[in-house]
Amino acid sequence: MAGTSTPEPLTGKQKRTIAGGAIGTLMEYYDYYLYGLASAAIFPAVFFTGEDPVVAQLSSFATFAVGFFLRPVGGLVFGPIGDRVGRKMTLLITVVGMGIATAGIGLIPAESSIGIAAPLLLIFFRMCQGFFVGGEMGGAATLVVEHAPVGRRGLYGAFLISGAGIANVASAGLMAGLGLGPETWFMTWGWRIPFVLGLVLAIVAIVLRSKLEESDEFKDTKKAQQDAGVRPHPIAEVFRHPRNAIMGILIGLPQSIAGYVVLTFGIAYMVNQQHIPAWQGFAGTMIVGLLQVFVAPAYGLLSDRVGRRKVYIAGCVGFALLVWPTFLLFGTSNLILIWVGMILGFVIPGVAMQATLQTMLAEMFDPEARTTGVNIGYQISNTLGGGLAPFICTALVAAVGGAIWPVVVYSAVICLVGAIATATANISTDGSRLHELKGAPSATSGV
Repeated sequence: MAGTSTPEPLTGKQKRTIAGGAIGTLMEYYDYYLYGLASAAIFPAVFFTGEDPVVAQLSSFATFAVGFFLRPVGGLVFGPIGDRVGRKMTLLITVVGMGIATAGIGLIPAESSIGIAAPLLLIFFRMCQGFFVGGEMGGAATLVVEHAPVGRRGLYGAFLISGAGIANVASAGLMAGLGLGPETWFMTWGWRIPFVLGLVLAIVAIVLRSKLEESDEFKDTKKAQQDAGVRPHPIAEVFRHPRNAIMGILIGLPQSIAGYVVLTFGIAYMVNQQHIPAWQGFAGTMIVGLLQVFVAPAYGLLSDRVGRRKVYIAGCVGFALLVWPTFLLFGTSNLILIWVGMILGFVIPGVAMQATLQTMLAEMFDPEARTTGVNIGYQISNTLGGGLAPFICTALVAAVGGAIWPVVVYSAVICLVGAIATATANISTDGSRLHELKGAPSATSGV
C-alpha cells in the first residue's frame, strides 16, 4: 500500500506534465479505437471488396493486428531514447509520427479505385501507426509517474486513461454522427474525416509537449551515472533483472484484450451476427468512453489506498466473469441492453485494469530503464493480446458455427495468467529503488 502521508498540491509543472502525457495517450487510443471501429464495420467493404464476407472481416482484422506487431519494435527504439536522451524527446517524435500515419489512412483511395494498392497502403500506414505508438505509453507513463507525488501516483497515472476515454468519445462519436448520414457518402468519404483530424490532435499535442520538463528523478539518475563514468544501455538494464520484464508482459495481457474483445470484436459480432446497425455500436463505445473519463481516476485513487495489485486482480476476475453476460446482452438486439453490456463488460472490469497498469509497470523498473521497461511490458502484451484478440475471436466463433463460448474461455485463461503475474511481480510503490544503480553504488545510499 502507498504511504499514508498527505501529498502536496500539484505544481504547475506537474499539471503540465499530466496534460502533456494525457494528450499523447488520447492520440494513441484515438488512433487505435478509430482503426478498430473502422476495421470492424468499414474496411471490409472499402479495402477487401472481392472477398467472402467472413474472409473480408478476417482480412480487415489482420491489418488491425499488423499494427501491433510493430509496437514492440517502436518500444525498443524509443524506450532507450527516452531513458538516455529524455522522455520529452521521445514523446515529441511519437506524436508527430502517429498524426501523420493516422491522417494517411484517411487519404487512401478505395480498392475499387486503385486495386490491390489500397490494402497495401492500408497495411503500410497501419505499420507506421504501430511503430510510433510503440514509444508512446512508456514515455508518457514514466513522465507522469515521476512527476506525481508518491501517494497519488495511481490517481495521476490514471489520468492517462481518462485521455483514452476522451479518445473513445471522440472516435466513436465522430463515427456514430457521420454514420447517421447517407450510407453511400459515409462509406465513401464520411469515415475518412476522423482519420484526417488526427493531424489536428498531433498539433495540439506538440504545443503541450514542447513545454514539458524532465523529472528530478531522471536528472538525478543521469548525474549519478555521469559521476560514476558509466552509461549502461536501457535494454541491457531491463534484462539484467528479467523477472519484471516477463511479468510486465503477462500482467498486461488481460487489459490488452478487454477493450478489443468487447468494443472491437463485439461490434463486428453485433453487425455480422446480429445484423445491428454499426452506429449503435459506435454510440455505445462513445458512452463507454465518457464513463471511462471519470471511472479511471476513481480506480487510480482506489489503487493508491488499497494497492494496485488488488485493483488489477479484481479487474481480471471481473472481466473473466462478465464476458459471457456481456455477449448475452449483445445477442438481445435491444439497443439499451447492448449499451448496458458494453458498460458491464468493459467499464467495470476493463477500466480497473487499464487505470492501474501503466503506473504499476512504471513502478516495476528503476529510472535508468523505466521507459524501456514499460514499453516492453505494455507493447508486447498489447501485441500478443489486444492486436490478435479480434482476429482470434472471429476465428473461434466461425469455427464453432457462431457460438460465443470459445471467446469466454479464451478471455478467462488470459485473465488467470494476468492475475497470477500481478500477484508475484516485484513492485515499488514508495519510490524506492528495486535494484542497485549499476556503476554508481553511492547513488543508492539512504534509499
